[in-house]
Amino acid sequence: MKLLLDSCVWRGNRQTLADNGHDVSWVGDWESDPGDEEVLRRAEAEKRILVTLDKDFGELAIVHSQPHAGIIRLVGIPARLQATTCQAVTEKYKTELQQNAIITVTDTRVRIRLDPEN
Repeated sequence: MKLLLDSCVWRGNRQTLADNGHDVSWVGDWESDPGDEEVLRRAEAEKRILVTLDKDFGELAIVHSQPHAGIIRLVGIPARLQATTCQAVTEKYKTELQQNAIITVTDTRVRIRLDPEN
């Protein structure tokens, strides 16, 4: 899968996810952080699932109807477990992510919001 890791996601996850076959970009490699709206726009333009810790992206997608290619929000997941968690989510919920789902993951729960347009 094509993933865009938000700058708040630990950069060490990039290599782990790439080693597991994902095409991974990290916002922290960009010249500057252009803000949430532009990050989500670029992820959608490149058909990348955005992986973030930030709840603002869900608001942009749901409340403001900003297009996206799927969002995985990791809540309270320690930095060194983020890649493992993301890998498990992309494997288990591949179909939902291909339908631009927003998936919120905690250590005890996974919540999936499907895009009503798909």
